[in-house]
Amino acid sequence: MGRKEKWYAAGLAFECTQCGNCCSGPPGYVWVTKVEIGRIAKFTGRTDGWLPKTQLRREGFRYSLTELADGDCIFLKRENGKSYCGIYDVRPLQCRTWPFWTSNLKSSDTWTQTAETCPGLNRGTRRDFVAIEELRLKKEW
Repeated sequence: MGRKEKWYAAGLAFECTQCGNCCSGPPGYVWVTKVEIGRIAKFTGRTDGWLPKTQLRREGFRYSLTELADGDCIFLKRENGKSYCGIYDVRPLQCRTWPFWTSNLKSSDTWTQTAETCPGLNRGTRRDFVAIEELRLKKEW
């Protein structure tokens, strides 16, 4: 499907409001590669290049960051009404590409549904079609 067929061909706006909604909520997965795990481990001061079970879980042949009982990502921090990532500089690709995921870009309806929980959608910096596709299709950072 080419640019003309994509509903977001004219581009989309997004600006993070630090609400933390994308990092919390119902149970889910933040998929991480072994390379990303190593980066996070180093960033958090671990010398063994790996994360403890309190921060990482195995799901079949893949790994996901863990969640707290309230659904927050293990690395989500909240202060003074704002949320931020405690590993922002080395956050996984899945987090880096939010909200330009294929699942959110299926249709204008799915984008609108996502905007109901993400106040940063449709505001701030407008990304053109090429930039959106680069994020959507990115395989590594």
